Amino acid sequence: MTIALVVSGVLFSAFSHARDLADIKEEGVLRHIGVPYANFISYINNGSIHSLSGLDVEIVKGFADHLGVRYEFIPASWTNVIGKLTGQQTEFTDNKIVKGGSVAQEGDIIANGVTVLPWRTQLVSFSYDYFPSAVWLVARADSDLQPIQPSGSTAQDIFTVKSLMKGRNVLAMEHSCLDPNLYDLYNTQANIIIPTHARKLSEMVPAILNNDAETTLLDVADTLIALEKWPGEIKVIGPVSEEQRMAAAFRNDSPELRKAFNQYLTQIKKDGTYNALVEKYYPSVFYFYDSYFNGNR
Repeated sequence: MTIALVVSGVLFSAFSHARDLADIKEEGVLRHIGVPYANFISYINNGSIHSLSGLDVEIVKGFADHLGVRYEFIPASWTNVIGKLTGQQTEFTDNKIVKGGSVAQEGDIIANGVTVLPWRTQLVSFSYDYFPSAVWLVARADSDLQPIQPSGSTAQDIFTVKSLMKGRNVLAMEHSCLDPNLYDLYNTQANIIIPTHARKLSEMVPAILNNDAETTLLDVADTLIALEKWPGEIKVIGPVSEEQRMAAAFRNDSPELRKAFNQYLTQIKKDGTYNALVEKYYPSVFYFYDSYFNGNR
């Protein structure tokens, strides 16, 4: 299977009509929209170096191969990723969906560790979930905040963590699963800091290590990577969200493509391919979520 790294809007003419499974097979290409994030998508394209890897990259490449079509990658950001799929610029700002003008539909599937959030389900159709998540409060190791003792109740643990946030500087990020509006964090009397310039989720921990803030919100995937990358420099205080799930996103008018992806996902989970990929990119996740990956949900 030929793999293409495609810069959206430059190397191909974006389609503007609905595409479902039959159209994709006829054209012979599946376009994967993704935001470089954690080990789901690692993407470098600086002219001299072209690199693309990650859990979701391998899943969608495998799906394209399964369909017998070519794979293309369409890079995106958190602010434009949904628009590249649906054809309408859409953001989640100040706890509400804000729809803008029409934009080119550039791809067929979003897969980059996308958390299934209520506002997103109003805009796209999600596949079966395939990765567990949650949002945690993470602090520098030198903070006087201490990890909470789990109570056995996630709701109680969230209440405890939120009570510790009063007066603390907490780094967060809108348009993502780290949006403070999603978890009523403005009511904690914490000093919520939203970056004034574009920042990647992978830059949240470096920011607190640089003293931009004492703590940051972080999801499971990025936390696992950060704990390995900066051992002894950060600590997890506790959860600010209930358990969440990640999945791939499709246009609402692509039901057959979504169905085919769900069938493929079921197949690779059953034959062990999926767990092998998770082990490759997130080996420590089994320690926290063994039951999820071993079918005991």
